[in-house]
Parts: sequence; C-alpha cells; structure tokens
Amino acid sequence: MTDILFTIIAAAALALLWVMLYDTNRFVIRKHTLTDPRIRRGCRAVLLTDLHNKCYGKGNERLLAAIRGQKPDFILIAGDLVTANTKAPLEPAVQLLENLVREYPVYYANGNHEQRLRLSSRHYGKMAKQYRKALKRIGVEPMLNSHVDLPEYGLAVYGAEIDMEYYRRFRTVQMPPDYLPRILGQAPADAYTVLLAHNPDYFPQYAAWGADLTLSGHVHGGVARVPLWGKGVLSPAWHFFPKYDGGVFKEGASVMVLGRGLGSHTIPVRAFNPGELWVLDFRPGETDVLS
Repeated sequence: MTDILFTIIAAAALALLWVMLYDTNRFVIRKHTLTDPRIRRGCRAVLLTDLHNKCYGKGNERLLAAIRGQKPDFILIAGDLVTANTKAPLEPAVQLLENLVREYPVYYANGNHEQRLRLSSRHYGKMAKQYRKALKRIGVEPMLNSHVDLPEYGLAVYGAEIDMEYYRRFRTVQMPPDYLPRILGQAPADAYTVLLAHNPDYFPQYAAWGADLTLSGHVHGGVARVPLWGKGVLSPAWHFFPKYDGGVFKEGASVMVLGRGLGSHTIPVRAFNPGELWVLDFRPGETDVLS
C-alpha cells in the first residue's frame, strides 16, 4: 500500500513539474471585441503586459511573430516589461520595443517595476538611467498620467501611474474619489476612453473615473490556476484567490481586460496558467460584445 501511495505521489509531482515547465515557456492568444458608437473606425490593438524580461525564442522571435500575425494597428503596453532587479537584464524589453516601434505606434504605461526604477534610481544604480536612455533612443515615451488622442478611431488612450502605496501587500489601500481626476484630469465624454492601469485592484475606481476600457496586468494570473475551477491562487499583494486574476470583468458599462502577463519574476513559474497575448478589436456599434 505504501509503495502504491508513493508511486501516485511521485507521478503527480512529475506531472505537475511538466505542467510548470510547459506553461512557464508558452503563451496563448486571447481575443476580445469592444463596440461603442463613439468608435469611429474599426481598429485592432495587441496588449502586452508583465513580460519581465522573458524571451520566447531568440530576440523574442516567437512573440514578435504572434504579434505580426494579428496585424494590429497599434500596441498597448500595461507595464512591467522589465523587472526591477539590478541583476535582471534590460535587453529583452529594449530589443522587443525596438522591433515593435519600427512597425507600429506603441503606447506604453508603466507598471510598478518601471515605476520603482524611476523613483529609486539610487537603489538601482545605472539600470534606471540605462533604461530611460534606451527608451529615449528608440522613441518610446512612457505615459506618466498622460494621454494620447486617436481621433481617427474615436479613442483616447490614457496611461495611469498610481502611487506606490496602492501596491502594498496584504491589504488594499483606499483610493479617494478625487485621486484619479487629480492625476489624470477628466475622462472625455466624446471619445471611447482606454485606460492603461497596471494594478487591477482599483477597477471600480477606474470605471467611476470614466474608463470605458481598462487594461491591466500585475497579477500574473495568480501564478497558478486551480484546474477546472480556473481561479488564480495568489496575487502580488499576497491575497489568496484574488477577485481580479485574469480575463474580462465588468463594472456597470465599463470593461476591464486583465492580462495574465507573459513572464514572471519572484515566483518564476506558472502552472495551469500560460502567458497571454491579448488581441483587442474596436468596432463602431451600440453595445459591448463579449468574445
């Protein structure tokens, strides 16, 4: 009986190890369509989030091929292409951005890792300066509580960088109602407003501010997902089974697409939780369509 039990446990452990190795080194493509009368012309975007220096093939050739295959009109980045660690390389993110900028408009909002680099240059030494210099060289300007109007599509793209206190572990810090209007201004009523906001925990506040579509990351899908149930296990704030773990959420008329990211850092594995590349189609119309 003991031998049988040991065999079962060993087989389960090997199966789990295989799943972790498999899921940590692959990504899937998810798609979502959004319709609204303020959208003037159909367009397609690809959402990238939480790459954390991950390379899918030499020079991220697999990731680039997948992006090109979707034929996007522009690229939206919801943060954490890099990892704030002096031993972590910058080259994967820089090289990816160099390739993307040659082919597409790129709109890049910081995640908490880019924000830590920006705010703690003394701690991260040359890393912060090198990344700023590389982004400037290739023509990428991070959206620090700023926005870009895309009138040909009827879109307004905002990039939010919320204070680091909103990334605290173990508890969710209350966000005052006037906080987002203070850092972002007022959301336009005549354009479909897309908000790049790395931390999904504040989706109700983003919706109340006026975001028609929020694009987030940060949670990495909960590192591992429970088979069949599908829930993510753990968030970076050390919340078990977080409400916002990945996928599409709604708050009134507002939608959030939460990408499970493409890489990892502190817990460098994924289980039943492959990386995700999101494809977003914007279409003129009356109602939002879940797909």
